[in-house]
Amino acid sequence: MAYVGAQAKTTEAHGPRRVAITGIGVLAPGAVGTGQFWDLLTAGRTATRRISSFDTGGYRSRIAGEIDFRPYDHGLSRREERAWDRVTQFAVTTAREALQDSGFDLRTVDPARIGISIGSAVGCTTGLEREYSLVSDQGREWLVDPAWAVAQLFDYLVPSSIAAELAWTIGAEGPTSVVSTGCTSGLDAVGHGADLIREGAADIVVTGASEAPISPITVACFDAIKATSPNNDDPEHASRPFDRDRDGFVLGEGSATLILEDWDRARARGAHIYAEFAGFATRGNAFHMTGLRPDGVEMAEAIGAALNQARVNPTAVDYVNAHGSGTKQNDLHETAAVKRALADHARRVPMSSIKSMIGHSLGAVGSLELAASALAIDTDVIPPTANLHNPGPGCDLDYVPLTARGQRTDTVLSVGSGFGGFQSAAVLVAP
Repeated sequence: MAYVGAQAKTTEAHGPRRVAITGIGVLAPGAVGTGQFWDLLTAGRTATRRISSFDTGGYRSRIAGEIDFRPYDHGLSRREERAWDRVTQFAVTTAREALQDSGFDLRTVDPARIGISIGSAVGCTTGLEREYSLVSDQGREWLVDPAWAVAQLFDYLVPSSIAAELAWTIGAEGPTSVVSTGCTSGLDAVGHGADLIREGAADIVVTGASEAPISPITVACFDAIKATSPNNDDPEHASRPFDRDRDGFVLGEGSATLILEDWDRARARGAHIYAEFAGFATRGNAFHMTGLRPDGVEMAEAIGAALNQARVNPTAVDYVNAHGSGTKQNDLHETAAVKRALADHARRVPMSSIKSMIGHSLGAVGSLELAASALAIDTDVIPPTANLHNPGPGCDLDYVPLTARGQRTDTVLSVGSGFGGFQSAAVLVAP
């Protein structure tokens, strides 16, 4: 079969290529598939609950956003369920949905022109913890018995296995990578994927992020630093970004995949374009592993650089999809950053956090927020910040409390903040 556009390259004469988002696939708490995801968000429903996957007795925080996911329902074989960690199962499932949504026939493009860029903060944590418990007899044996381990244990150890399995599954032979930058992994992976399109290294990139961190070790780690909410008696209302009574984030799991294409190719084949991925930037604060400067300078710089790349004036931003984790310091830091970057326009632009409904799925949440941003442009609806009844001191912007808002939405700014000092921003614009 002849491959269409196999030699497409970036040239100085034409400059960087434009990047179209043509497919979306989602798995999120309370939502299997993109349609359910958008219905949940625009209805302002919360999907956080008590953890059901293991006994949480003795833990400080015993709540999370879990996905009711059955691999067989999504075409995964029993062998794939056994061999792949839950995080890889999520990634493959959302990639298949996104590819189907895009209408793209992979047979029409040279496999060497198909790229993979996947983000994950903690990789195959669930599988690693499960296998360690087996080989150590629930931690009782110092010298473990490898005979009890699954054959794919090494794959669980290296996060690159997520991208490798996805590439093998869809037949991608182009640039393939995993981006792991904490809670900005999902944003950064898509930003990297967009760069592959712009520079001509790939014609189509399957990108996004996946995370399945709900396990004893992850919960214990966040318990130790008191980052997660202890509001175990009311899990549906525990994630309260920007609220006066916020007391930490609620852990979540999930995956979102976006199909990025060269803009001209997408238009030529008559694809539905959700949005153009127009700008991206990331910065580090070199300040503290978990702490944030209250002035938000580094996030503001990332926002400014992303807007510059997109050639968008700050006053043109119609909606800010916030990181909005629900911790005391993050919400103040982010509010300050948006004020610094958008100046007076920050007071007029709506800004909301979908973590209030699906929790914080660490590295995956940035791609879920990009999916929500693209859908906001596609539908002219802004999702709300659930559980926001009394904005906290210093949280004085328009956070779209409780109820979705219909509004012409041509330009969306999506921002993320991660442990280690990562600060990222992306700009999506209407096609």
